[in-house]
Amino acid sequence: MKLLRASDHKRMPWKNGGGETVEIAVSPEGAGLADFDWRVSMATVATDGPFSVFPGIDRTLSILDGGGMTLFIEGRERERLTQASEPLSFAADAPTSATLIDGTIMDLNVMTRRGRFTHSVQRISVDGTAEVTFKGGTSLVRCHRGDAEIDGTALAGGDCLLICNDIATQHSISGKAQLFCIAIEAI
Repeated sequence: MKLLRASDHKRMPWKNGGGETVEIAVSPEGAGLADFDWRVSMATVATDGPFSVFPGIDRTLSILDGGGMTLFIEGRERERLTQASEPLSFAADAPTSATLIDGTIMDLNVMTRRGRFTHSVQRISVDGTAEVTFKGGTSLVRCHRGDAEIDGTALAGGDCLLICNDIATQHSISGKAQLFCIAIEAI
């Protein structure tokens, strides 16, 4: 397990230059936007406009803060994404644009290279103690709101815990927090 403190996340411009992203984790370590296997990041979106296109990449978006946005993804019905919505998965190489619902938002973005990795994103709330099973592969737990402790490691808002296992493992989570659990598996 590796603790990724919010204060250590890497800030960088969007691929299309339209804003800034905060990179939480990337594999392989040090990979750029053109050669990552998987990437977890956050972005502040302050204006309507197009998304960056990532050929051969699958992505999942979740709204962390703000009123949300309406997504226009080529070949799909428009999607309204808010803090209450389930994480939304779609192909990152499909032309996509967004219209903000009520001002600036912050989103959580998980991307994996199609044909090599898959991922899933789940939002969970903890108030007390819970047992969570992580599949084999790579898991990230992001503490969005509140404070949590996972197997003795304390997470404050914005912190992440990176867990790499060859087999499924069960972990104890305690505290009062909203968390995002991300599972990444090699194909």
